[in-house]
Amino acid sequence: MNNPEFVTFSGVFAGYGGGDVLKDVAFSVPQGGITTIVGPNGSGKSTLLKTVSGLVRPRLGQIMFKGENLAGKSAREILNLGVVQVPQNHSLFREMTVEENVALGAFLVKDKRVVASRLANLKEMFPIVAQRANDKAGSLSGGQQRLVEFARCLMLEPDLVVLDEPSMGLDPKTLKVMFQTVKMMNEAGRTVLLVEQNARQALKMSDYGVVLENGHVRLSGTGSEVLNHPEIGALYLGGGAQSTKEGGQA
Repeated sequence: MNNPEFVTFSGVFAGYGGGDVLKDVAFSVPQGGITTIVGPNGSGKSTLLKTVSGLVRPRLGQIMFKGENLAGKSAREILNLGVVQVPQNHSLFREMTVEENVALGAFLVKDKRVVASRLANLKEMFPIVAQRANDKAGSLSGGQQRLVEFARCLMLEPDLVVLDEPSMGLDPKTLKVMFQTVKMMNEAGRTVLLVEQNARQALKMSDYGVVLENGHVRLSGTGSEVLNHPEIGALYLGGGAQSTKEGGQA
């Protein structure tokens, strides 16, 4: 049975150099779904993701995940618990092969047979990994690199996949493939928490949405509720619900 409060933020304050970017953030991420965080630049979206993966430690508050408080834990401890983040900037080792990069995702797994089995499964799930296995990662396009990063993050079979602006720099065709891949990962059993600049498109495929504004949660609800909220649509999504219906797909 899925947990409707798989990840729970309670009174989270966090930031850099003594200044709080996040201010009393509280919401829950349901298990088994896709949750999208939207909001203007500087609202704290990326900082929020970093608190989940241990790259930023909250000053106050709790982030509960599978009965564990992530606040105060190291990035490695959080990784061991089943949380994997794909960063906004490309993070492949350019001089290593595609297969070597993906295999690195299982660096915490000691059993080589398990690593080989997972790699074989991901080659089926991500054809680019099989097709370009022996090519240097630096020879791939930006979109291809993003797909390889997705494959790498699944090598640990995480319970929660955290994605920071996965569509950054992608052309429209590759963008469509990226969103399809996020849905595929979710359908394979991964709970997904993402920040996405293509907010309308992300909310359309999301079960849950959160709007951040100046470090506070302005609105939360189902993806459809956030997408069709007239005020939120006008402020952050390029128009309200009416323009969405008239204009078709964004």
